[in-house]
Amino acid sequence: MTIRRLAPEERLSGASICGNLVYLAGQVADDATLDAEGQTADILQQIDALLAEAGTSKSNILSVQIFLTDINDITAMNRAWDAWLDRGNKPARATVEAKLANPDWKVEITGVAFIP
Repeated sequence: MTIRRLAPEERLSGASICGNLVYLAGQVADDATLDAEGQTADILQQIDALLAEAGTSKSNILSVQIFLTDINDITAMNRAWDAWLDRGNKPARATVEAKLANPDWKVEITGVAFIP
């Protein structure tokens, strides 16, 4: 079995594929000046692009972990999440408050998806 890596950067790949699973790196907003809802929408677009490159989609996400620098941003984050979510194929999800590497980031999302 081989490993395929997508969107390699200096220290990580945006996603790694092994077998029929896609492992997403922690995705953060390209525009850190956005509020939590805007950052979430930005991240979800990035996730859509990575999943498409991997040959799958949000409908096949198995689990997601969402990190918020301020748990009080959960309502704003959920607005973007709810607008994006495939309601017929909701993944398992955990949302926690955490200090992120860049103080301007409000949201970071990682997860695992299946390639049918």
